Amino acid sequence: MTITPLMPVYPRCGFRPVRGEGAWLISEDGSRALDFASGIAVNLLGHGHPHLTKAIQEQAATLMHVSNLYGSPQGEKFAQRLVDTTFADTVFFTNSGAEAVECAIKAARAYHQSAGSDRFEIITFKNAFHGRTMATISASNQEKMHNGFSPLLAGFKYVEFDDLEGAKAAISDKTAAFMVEPIQGEGGVRPASQEFMQGLRDLADEHGILLVLDEVQCGVARTGALYAHELYGVTPDIVATAKGIGGGFPLGACLATEDAARGMVAGTHGSTYGGNPLAMAAGNAVWDVVANDEFLENVRSTGDKLCAAIEQFIGNYPDLFIGVRGKGLMLGIMMTQETRSFVAHLRDNHGLLTVAAGDNTFRVLPPLNIDDSHIATFIEKLSAGAADYVAPES
Repeated sequence: MTITPLMPVYPRCGFRPVRGEGAWLISEDGSRALDFASGIAVNLLGHGHPHLTKAIQEQAATLMHVSNLYGSPQGEKFAQRLVDTTFADTVFFTNSGAEAVECAIKAARAYHQSAGSDRFEIITFKNAFHGRTMATISASNQEKMHNGFSPLLAGFKYVEFDDLEGAKAAISDKTAAFMVEPIQGEGGVRPASQEFMQGLRDLADEHGILLVLDEVQCGVARTGALYAHELYGVTPDIVATAKGIGGGFPLGACLATEDAARGMVAGTHGSTYGGNPLAMAAGNAVWDVVANDEFLENVRSTGDKLCAAIEQFIGNYPDLFIGVRGKGLMLGIMMTQETRSFVAHLRDNHGLLTVAAGDNTFRVLPPLNIDDSHIATFIEKLSAGAADYVAPES
């Protein structure tokens, strides 16, 4: 047998973490790495956060899972907190971001079709990442995710990101919704412009369609707001959220207004594990920490410090770096070349974890509770990595 026990769909590296301490990961060989990847924006409170850990431990000893056929006091509590602190009137809990986006797609279609309309098409934006299910890869124009999985699901139309006129031109009598990341993550940490986000809201209102936001990566305090759309002053109809919402425990949610959820009635959707008591304990613990002005302000100020430190640093290496962009603690460092070899160099030779992305950009996604010492260590490691980096021959 030549295939590995773990299906080889990931090109796994040699770093093998077995323990985490705050913003650090420790490998099975004892080596330490500064984790400015956070499991791709998941471990927003770092590793081993005492409040989150205690909540999960206590709930695990009490009740982990029951069927959604029964009442859910744990789910009702967290759903109410989300409703109280966001635009939403109702919540469906999932186990992942892809499932949250799937629910959003179904809700957008059901909104129209439950009222007798045959609208089904969703306008999405190029270089987006919405997940790895058949519907979510179909919602993206990225061929690297399509290869081997044809035929794709029908019903998606792709437009250039941040192109309001293109979005307007794509609307037809079959259009059900726009679906967009306010800040593209895998696409290169590309924030949408204010004009684009407000324009999509206005077009949606004008044409009686929905504005669906994929905030799986940019949501849950990552940008210094609970959700990134708040920075734009735009109210969505549906939001898919996940990653940081469980602080490392698998959890996602589809948030919607009452009107947008009108088609999601009994029997239309479901999840065996979604909203289980253990996940709800994790979500409530995360919300205890992040859903307040003091925490969000600290994310914004820390993000400003980190961004300024990066901007000051990259001027020393104009042959390698172009600039930095993003919001809060969702930052992307733009390079003059493809980033994966540099990300690997930082990891393997300098104990610094970041995440490659598109558009010759790599992501800097630290835990949201880092302090000045972590920023200083990050810049030290980044500087050392730039100083001895040798780009691979093309």
